[in-house]
Amino acid sequence: MRVLIAGCGYVGSELGRRLHAQGHQVWGLRRNPSDLPDGVEPLAADLLDPELARVLPPAEMVVYAAASDGGTPEAYRAIYVDGVRNIVTQLHKRDGPPVERFIFVSSTGVYGDADGDWVDEDTDTEPDSFRGTEVLAGEAVTLAAPFPSLVLRLGGIYGPGRDRLLRMVAQGQARCPGDGPIWSNRIHRDDAAQALFHLLQIPDFKPVYVGVDDRPTPLCTVYREVARMLDAPEPEVDPTRGRDRSNKRCSNRGLRESGFTFQYPSFREGYGAMIASGEAEG
Repeated sequence: MRVLIAGCGYVGSELGRRLHAQGHQVWGLRRNPSDLPDGVEPLAADLLDPELARVLPPAEMVVYAAASDGGTPEAYRAIYVDGVRNIVTQLHKRDGPPVERFIFVSSTGVYGDADGDWVDEDTDTEPDSFRGTEVLAGEAVTLAAPFPSLVLRLGGIYGPGRDRLLRMVAQGQARCPGDGPIWSNRIHRDDAAQALFHLLQIPDFKPVYVGVDDRPTPLCTVYREVARMLDAPEPEVDPTRGRDRSNKRCSNRGLRESGFTFQYPSFREGYGAMIASGEAEG
């Protein structure tokens, strides 16, 4: 495969590393691509450049994994809607092979609050913030593209270098929600990257997949289990904590049925591996 990763950041870099290791040609597009993994060909470009077609490589597969560099509605719209629309347009008019597959890395935030119920690929999307609204608009642009396209909705991504939760628990700063279970939906970075690799290869694919591990877990259970693994004090309960979080349990049924298997099927294996490697120390 020849693969372009547009917005080659935390997950995209790991995907690029895996693609290269398997003998595929891969380009990483970023405004500053100086720290990409070995084997990923750097491509310095802006996703909003109206002349982007001039520098796009001859990749048949494209993964759009860009992240917003700001927390405003304008910043979200720029990267998740305008950027997607621009690269779809530029890919369509560039010189080179036709795009065989375009994957947009989305978010489970497009669902909004489900009052703790299950959501999956068939659940209506009712985002409760501008973040979910703009990402959902990017999905619509993707699925209307003039070439085969699909969406992967990732849950909360953690992994090497993203050890904030471990440190919060280790330092006694984590607080359990006090008003019923607030469900968390996670995926390890390595599983997120491998899921994208998997979706680039399967012959038949659906328009939407949910990328979370096997076990949505109440946030307090995560804190307490991580505290046990770290031999740290059990987190206290804060009655005001969690009231501003959307509450849902995300199902990975579609991804599982496509043949994907997880290296880290729950937070226990994922955080356990991070703890064993020395993260959260110091």
